[in-house]
Amino acid sequence: MEEKRECPHKTKERSDKEFKDLIHRLNRIEGQVRGIKRMVEDDAYCTDILIQVSAVNSALNSFNKVLLANHIRTCVADDIRAGHEETIDELVATLQKLMK
Repeated sequence: MEEKRECPHKTKERSDKEFKDLIHRLNRIEGQVRGIKRMVEDDAYCTDILIQVSAVNSALNSFNKVLLANHIRTCVADDIRAGHEETIDELVATLQKLMK
């Protein structure tokens, strides 16, 4: 019989390197978003704002790729090794949401 996990609020312990990398990326994205806000407040030209929004979208996609790769290498792999096959369904559902 498969062991059932009862943890409704999953958490993840990250290495110092992974944590610092993710926070660094998020800090840069946050700065970019603040810059876009300033551009709107300063009545910047629409095309210039759109280019900056595109850069933020690209940075967020890059963040997602790094986070997803780390998730697969650690959480998903560990769960599969422990016999928690439902993790595959969770991963598929997550990928479907990311690809909308």
